[in-house]
Amino acid sequence: MQGKDKNGRRKSKARSWEEIPEVLRDRPTTPSVDRSLLPLMASLGLISSGILIILAVLMIWRPFSFLNNGPVTSASPNTSPTPESSPTPEVDNVLGHLPYPEAPASELKPITPDGRIRLRTAAAKQFLQMQRDAKANGISLVPISGFRGINEQDNLFFGVKQQRSQDARKRAEVSAPPGYSEHHTGYAIDIGDGRNSQTHLSQRFEQTPAFKWLDKNAARYSFEMSFTPNNPQGVSYEPWHWRYVGDRDSLETFYKARSLSGK
Repeated sequence: MQGKDKNGRRKSKARSWEEIPEVLRDRPTTPSVDRSLLPLMASLGLISSGILIILAVLMIWRPFSFLNNGPVTSASPNTSPTPESSPTPEVDNVLGHLPYPEAPASELKPITPDGRIRLRTAAAKQFLQMQRDAKANGISLVPISGFRGINEQDNLFFGVKQQRSQDARKRAEVSAPPGYSEHHTGYAIDIGDGRNSQTHLSQRFEQTPAFKWLDKNAARYSFEMSFTPNNPQGVSYEPWHWRYVGDRDSLETFYKARSLSGK
């Protein structure tokens, strides 16, 4: 029973632990956790957080990588991307002959009175000087052929080939296919001896005074023989065929083509 205090109010009496029913004493107020699992749970939480952070970074980074660097491609872990090397330019080699551009008509100058034979201006000037100096030494240098266009070379190559019943390779030993003749450049010239016309365009030309003079003096005028004996291109020996290499354009025209073709 409850008593009263001095003021007449009822005084509550605290219940001791023993007085609480056993059912109520055994009921936990909060769920219990096995303390041995706490480190594992903490590790799992950190791993999950790390994975979420990585996924978020990837989602942000990938759109910008496509904009700046193009599509992302896989690479071997121990290799680094190397820049692609530009392909080395190659020059066609048709039956031993190299391709040459056709000289513009505006850059050609006649070297004969009738204007039929022409060379590029620099080559024409030097040939005329060489011709005059040779004449002063009793030598007659006669121009046989200078600039030839691609159409003219077409007739010369295929027309004579058909007349002589030659196959293409045999014909190419003495004449270049159209588009592959040094005569297209305006720097090449066929020279004969004015006193020995029977040797024109023949290897017998090397026995003439004109050839012997050229062999000793042509380099002074920046002319050189194109097809020497056993030349790298495999073209027949042509002692009458000379080319001008006295300026940058002529030198690059012939020697750059040879270097790119490996000849």
